[in-house]
Amino acid sequence: MINHSKSCLLITGEKSGEEHALSFFEELKKNSSDTHFFGVGGDELREKGLELLYHLNDFSSWGYSGVLTKIPFYLKAMKVILAEVDKRQCKVAILVDYQSFNLKLAGKLKERGVEVLYYVAPQAWAWKEYRVKKISQFVHTLFTIIPFEKKWFNERGVKRVVSIDHPLWTTYKDDLEHFSSHYFKKPVKLLLLPGSRPFEVQNLLPEFIEAIHVLKNEIPIEVSIVKSSSIKEEQFLSYNKYFDKIYNNDELVIALKSTDFSFAASGTVTLTCALFEVPTIVCYKTSLLNQFIFENLVNYQWFVSLANIIQNRAVFPELIQDRFTSYNIVSHFYFWYYNEREYKQLKAQLQKTKMQVKGEGVNVPEYMAAIINKSYGKKQDFTS
Repeated sequence: MINHSKSCLLITGEKSGEEHALSFFEELKKNSSDTHFFGVGGDELREKGLELLYHLNDFSSWGYSGVLTKIPFYLKAMKVILAEVDKRQCKVAILVDYQSFNLKLAGKLKERGVEVLYYVAPQAWAWKEYRVKKISQFVHTLFTIIPFEKKWFNERGVKRVVSIDHPLWTTYKDDLEHFSSHYFKKPVKLLLLPGSRPFEVQNLLPEFIEAIHVLKNEIPIEVSIVKSSSIKEEQFLSYNKYFDKIYNNDELVIALKSTDFSFAASGTVTLTCALFEVPTIVCYKTSLLNQFIFENLVNYQWFVSLANIIQNRAVFPELIQDRFTSYNIVSHFYFWYYNEREYKQLKAQLQKTKMQVKGEGVNVPEYMAAIINKSYGKKQDFTS
């Protein structure tokens, strides 16, 4: 076993965070080969060398009610992680998104003299601007992935902000090309992306299928689906007969290149759809408690999906909560299907996404490795 002289904590509390981390982790290991990485991640990060204290499946929750029920677990996990930081004399931590847990952890790490690199800025601009003060106090470097964020955080006192290429661009740039803006061919190829959490599939898939029933009465459609590895097959059994093609997680690129249109759960995948220039209807439905808290206690009146946030316009319709019905899905689909001009304008707008997700050109793995080296006594002037 290699005797590592340095250690680095890495926390990815959900699948999207692991995907972000995968965009830099292998290169970071090469740039800091004597560093041992430990923390929270999934199967892919474990396979690439991250020692798991917890699997991200243990951390996963959604909405306020989901978080509340797991508070005892999070408190215990925080203690375990900090104990390992102390035991290993860890001096650098990379925290990826997952703001409710990671910002609290950042404060505890700062007390221990650990340099915190926060990858994917918390969306404080959306509903929790008070978190900016914590970021300025606890975080060595904040990495932002949405175009306006660097200026926004700088203006509010966060001094060291690095605008980076969005991790999805890093992951998929070799697969992206200038896609054809041709109008729909027949049969129309429709892709379902019902999410990576059980409740998402449970809430979204029945309405997707109902919409497909309606559409098939009027136009020829081939239906495919991407099934997340985090969803048990039992949740799909009663629907499998509706799918002409079934893709796994690692076949997402193939699926997107082979489709004309998608129905997708709100999340990171909506930006992936935009990068691959796939017209998409964004859908989401959560519990009434989460809806009540969001509508009454959260001051946020902007877009929900990343594709719309980055473009700062409604390129994709957002069917959230009561607006999420099969009727509305069909109506939005028909708007593009029967309006060739609108469809081609949308495709042209989506082509701009690639330029909007590019950062300042900083080499993230080299930057992080330099922080690790400096923290362990190897001077690197450019990160001071």
